[in-house]
Amino acid sequence: MSTRLDGQRVLVIGGSKYLGEAIARAANQAGAHIVIGARDLDRAQAVAAELGGIAIRVDVSDEASIAAAAGELDAVDHVVITASAHHNVPVVELEKDKLTAAFDAKVFGPLLVAKHFAPILSASGSILLFSGVAAWSPGAPYTVMGVANGAVAFLAAHLAKELAPIRVNAISPGIIDSGTYDGLGADAKHGLLDGIAAANPVGRAGTREDITDAALWLLGAGFVTGETIHVEGGARL
Repeated sequence: MSTRLDGQRVLVIGGSKYLGEAIARAANQAGAHIVIGARDLDRAQAVAAELGGIAIRVDVSDEASIAAAAGELDAVDHVVITASAHHNVPVVELEKDKLTAAFDAKVFGPLLVAKHFAPILSASGSILLFSGVAAWSPGAPYTVMGVANGAVAFLAAHLAKELAPIRVNAISPGIIDSGTYDGLGADAKHGLLDGIAAANPVGRAGTREDITDAALWLLGAGFVTGETIHVEGGARL
């Protein structure tokens, strides 16, 4: 990527693992000063130390932790939020606390991040949210995931209008080999990714670089706001 973020401070909430960590590393390579925000402060500190950045505890389901993080950081150029909490069960088996957690991660938490961080974001800065392809591909038992991810697209548009000139955008990934499927075991993981590759118009599953390229572009795209960028190889088709 040619996008440069020299001297800019980028907070990645969820930056201690998977796509969040990949984005933090890519932004660091692009010249940004990195802040890793996560519930697991030890893991966040380990990643931040590698990048010459700092770590801070942020739990998107806990407004006090969000407010404390904003107060501690004082000034930020970009905030990336990759948090998620899955509740993939049939509707007849829904549990209220897990349903709330799913929307905390995708909707309520990001709204509270906007509440506390908008006052300290630079006017040329941005917030980058994460949606997901499930929003555009209805199917059981992913109703909660689909609706929560779909809400992110509306959230990006509404926040972009209200927080202007701060930009707000979202990325909607498809199935990405981000590390989240490693726990399935090698055979099961390769079977999953091969199946995705066969179904996608581009003929492959996604990579970390697909997401980090899109993320860095959006952080630097000063004339793009309120958009949801689909990075899923045409999966919606």
